[in-house]
Amino acid sequence: MSKPDRGFIVDVLKEMISIRTVNPPGRDYGRFVKTAAKWLDAAGMETRIYRVPDEVVRKYYEWAEGWPRYVLIARKCSGEGPTLHLSGHYDVVPPGEGWSVTDPFTPRIVDGRLYGRGAVDMKGGLAAIVGAVKALADAGWPIKGCVEVSMVPDEETGGETGTKWMLDEGLVKPDYAVVTEPSGVNNIWHGNKGNLWFRFVVEGKQAHASSPWEGLNAFEGAVLLAKMVMDEYKPLVESKVSKFDYGDPRAARGIATMGGEVRCGDKINILPGKCSFSVDRRLIIEESVEEARKEVEEFLRRAKERLEPLGYRVMVEYVSWSEPAYTDPDSELINALAEVVEEVVGVRPARTVCAGGLDTRYFMGAGIQATTYGPGPLDLAHQVDEYVSIDDVVKVSEVLVRLARKLLS
Repeated sequence: MSKPDRGFIVDVLKEMISIRTVNPPGRDYGRFVKTAAKWLDAAGMETRIYRVPDEVVRKYYEWAEGWPRYVLIARKCSGEGPTLHLSGHYDVVPPGEGWSVTDPFTPRIVDGRLYGRGAVDMKGGLAAIVGAVKALADAGWPIKGCVEVSMVPDEETGGETGTKWMLDEGLVKPDYAVVTEPSGVNNIWHGNKGNLWFRFVVEGKQAHASSPWEGLNAFEGAVLLAKMVMDEYKPLVESKVSKFDYGDPRAARGIATMGGEVRCGDKINILPGKCSFSVDRRLIIEESVEEARKEVEEFLRRAKERLEPLGYRVMVEYVSWSEPAYTDPDSELINALAEVVEEVVGVRPARTVCAGGLDTRYFMGAGIQATTYGPGPLDLAHQVDEYVSIDDVVKVSEVLVRLARKLLS
């Protein structure tokens, strides 16, 4: 069996990191997909780059005007058989301040770790895919069926103009899909939590701060509402406990995180007439967005009963949402993946649910057996001095080779 080329994988990952695919706004997307297409073409895959229509991008991201989005899809078929799809996103979050090991876009290796923005989330997973494709090509493509690869934009802002658009357009229809997000080499994610993002808005009456009796302070109303959220809504959400393993028992509950965005007032000497604060509601597998919205509406009804007699108007604005996603942990795909992980890594992998959101949900929602498995460590995602373990990237690459041969034999 041809094994992935470690040196090649490292070179690929370095070049990927050096391309500053920062989202927002969506920088250097075209350069990235053209570069990646060369590696996949060299492996004998049929590669095509699709530009996401501007009207689709505008629907979701008005701020992305002038920054085109691209989806890369590559395919290699050999004989009759099923299709295994390997996928990942190439956009990265802004680097932030405080990097100490290297410039965020100048990859550097220290003690077997490759540092740079996007190293673990998730260009390490993309490099593992490229390494696996090369290894399969070097072995003469010993498969019966098709291997597909997609590299998509905008996962960091929801995935609607990447994976979702690709599937909605019917550009791929695989039997199996593996997204190489950083689950860690000892762990397989067979699902992910859903979310409901919303804002509570409190309206009073603006006035000059020197004569507050002329107005109604919306900030004070928002404080009262926030106290209700902490005392009534959060305990209700956190009382919901999943039967599935999330890797950490604290993640196996419903979650409501408030205050990620707070908007209130424009100037120190103005009594604010409108205030709002956000709530990030995470749903366990057993919940639905519809159920979560009903809970919000019921809480809002109680909040109005308390605040409207004081003169306030209270509203909710829904921002975005997605259903929890789930593949049976005993499905053919996950059982096969677990077997080859044990062969390569030497341990039986855990089968858990991701506490965050993943593009994998779009494959699952399309009725495709899908899972998430990729190199870590996950807790470095979005942080300064982000890195990925080179050993982990190579191991994941070998796992993908063996998985392809197992499913497509």
